[in-house]
Amino acid sequence: MPVYKDDERGTWYVRCYYEDFTGKKKQIKKRGFKLQREAKEWEADFLRKQKGNTDMSFRSMYEIYIEDMKHRCRQSTIDGKKQVFEKLILPYFENMPINKISPKDIRAWQNKMIEKNYSNSYLDRMQNMITALFNYAADYYNLSENPCHKAGRMGKREVVVNFWTKEEFDRVLAAMEDDPTAHASFSLLYYSGIRFGEFLALTPKDFDFEKNTLDITKSLQRVKKQDVVTPPKTPKSIRNIIIPDFVMDEVKDYMSKLYDLKDTDRVFPFTKSYINNAMTRACKKSGVKKIRIHDIRHSHVSLSQGYFWDSLSDCLR
Repeated sequence: MPVYKDDERGTWYVRCYYEDFTGKKKQIKKRGFKLQREAKEWEADFLRKQKGNTDMSFRSMYEIYIEDMKHRCRQSTIDGKKQVFEKLILPYFENMPINKISPKDIRAWQNKMIEKNYSNSYLDRMQNMITALFNYAADYYNLSENPCHKAGRMGKREVVVNFWTKEEFDRVLAAMEDDPTAHASFSLLYYSGIRFGEFLALTPKDFDFEKNTLDITKSLQRVKKQDVVTPPKTPKSIRNIIIPDFVMDEVKDYMSKLYDLKDTDRVFPFTKSYINNAMTRACKKSGVKKIRIHDIRHSHVSLSQGYFWDSLSDCLR
């Protein structure tokens, strides 16, 4: 076995060869094992992982799964998965062979999670994540069955949709008259229905003030404390939106007061906390319930549906 003692550090290390997916031979070296046994276990699991054997450890399958998902999901989604797995799932299954985890093991883990008094929606989120990993192992690594299916589910998705009525939104907006930036921001969010990341990524060239339209082609995400511009959430999210002229006039006036604004500059160069704080102040002043920023998008849908039924009623008269 290619496991060696590092006399200088007093630890053990592994040096072995393996074939990558192209058939090319490569060498890997891993240091820092306190015990020879730990080094041998790591090497054996690494080689099982390379061969795609289902007796690899749960952690190895998790690492394969996350690496694959990095190419298919937004970074914020990957970060969310990592947080749940590394805090609440890996500590229970980390060293277990993936094909030895039984429905009974899943059930025992579920009970531990339920005992922690997490919300139903968070339990449901954990359940979905571990089920997806086992589905991945079954689909691509020939795991015979997904133990989560027999174990049953825990938690329940709680669908709570909050929104402002048109009257509530008008009251909130009136409470922002002394803050032109917040006023313009909330007007655009409400009447466009765009996602907050799409809103933050807007640049002057996205606005067509002659046609009163807005191009949505990108989104701003916070990744490891850095602002990163990404494509919108889905391909269908790339779209052109018609905006009411009074909203476009307000945004145009707001932009005219920004010093040396270039076509590629962000029109709204602030953070989520600014909008949250502005909303808190306006809701307190107006007496309207506070909602999440994303719920402004729900409010836009409610507004659009109201316009639809009003128009239909006019047609039927």
